[in-house]
Amino acid sequence: MEPKPKKLLEQVREVMRLRHYAYRTEETYVQWIKRYILFHQKRQPREMGRVEIEAFLSDLAVNQQVAAATQNQALNAILFLYQKVLGIEIIGINAVRASAPRNLPVVWICAE
Repeated sequence: MEPKPKKLLEQVREVMRLRHYAYRTEETYVQWIKRYILFHQKRQPREMGRVEIEAFLSDLAVNQQVAAATQNQALNAILFLYQKVLGIEIIGINAVRASAPRNLPVVWICAE
């Protein structure tokens, strides 16, 4: 009797633990991967690619209006899934990027 193949998220956790990622990073990446899969109606990531990744990231920026750092975190989680877990190289992602906050300079005027 053959052992059951591990579920995708179990594989993600295993690879992250082998690479000594922090537990919090593991939890965050798993959540982003779940959101990515649910966004595409539970399609298998092996069946998807660059176009689906771009659609997900663009939705985060346009419809959910996440910060640039949040979008980058989602991108890193998805790239980890494809490159380290599935062994699929994804090149040339061209999604709508979330805008970084613009910090205006503060000018202090001293009245004498």
